[in-house]
Amino acid sequence: MTDQTEAQHILELSRDLLDDIELDRLSADKLLLKANRLARLTGSEETQQWLGYEMRGYNSQDDLSLRYMTLTGRWTDYENQKGHYGPLGQHVATIDATKARIEATRLSGDGTNIGYLHAVTKSHSTLVLTIRTLAGVQSRVLGLLHSFVSGVFYERQFADVVESTFEGYKQEVDALIAAKAGDVLTKIPSVVARLKEENEEAISQALTTCRRILETFADTIFPPSESTFEIGGSQLKLDASKHQNRINAYISQRCESNSRRSRLRQNIGNLFARVSTGIHNDVSAQEAYSLFLNVYLFLGEVLHLEEENVAKLTVE
Repeated sequence: MTDQTEAQHILELSRDLLDDIELDRLSADKLLLKANRLARLTGSEETQQWLGYEMRGYNSQDDLSLRYMTLTGRWTDYENQKGHYGPLGQHVATIDATKARIEATRLSGDGTNIGYLHAVTKSHSTLVLTIRTLAGVQSRVLGLLHSFVSGVFYERQFADVVESTFEGYKQEVDALIAAKAGDVLTKIPSVVARLKEENEEAISQALTTCRRILETFADTIFPPSESTFEIGGSQLKLDASKHQNRINAYISQRCESNSRRSRLRQNIGNLFARVSTGIHNDVSAQEAYSLFLNVYLFLGEVLHLEEENVAKLTVE
């Protein structure tokens, strides 16, 4: 099963389990087995162990068992470690059998016999207490189960929305890069490949490629020239070595918002500084991956700028 297929399966399984719990569609045993599969797929070891107690019974030796005895309201005498150690299915069966017993005594016997009525009433009180206690255990188990399943569902649903949103944006950015800066697109797979290796040399090579991506991007969208471009009263050189200046000139020609221009200029400055510094200094795989994503998203935002705002170059 691929990662994408497994993620989709987890989302669908958690959604189905929520319906099972909320609509009371499955018996306790089947519900626990299904929930255990979800816990296994999500790698939730504690939940798997807890569900094991619910399916096979609790014990007084394991700390986790004792903790969930408390969470599910199973204690009858905590100090002496007495309680309902049996599995959930057993408690549900006891509830059903006890209800049937109460109903049977209501339909039989001599309703005029005072002694009999007193005995039945006393017996019913005990049986009702048993039902109430075990039903409380069942309710707490279902509550904990619902919290676990809903947590998985909403987490995966959010991840699915983010993934689908990013994938749609990625396709759009890839198309823009291919159309306006095709040479950049060919360098991206090598960065991803290096980052997956997660060693210092590979990370350094990945950052070097990120810098080359930015430089190639600058050469493509704004080729070097002997001209200058004015930004904030300063004349920026646009020769072959001034990649950052040329990207800033491209942005200034197409972006009317001062705050957005300032943010993009700051971003490109930080990116150039970090990918260059990272070649010689230690950078974790996580930071390197974040830098690569930042570079990619930056390219996408710049290429989305409207062409209709292009201004004239100031020729020196």
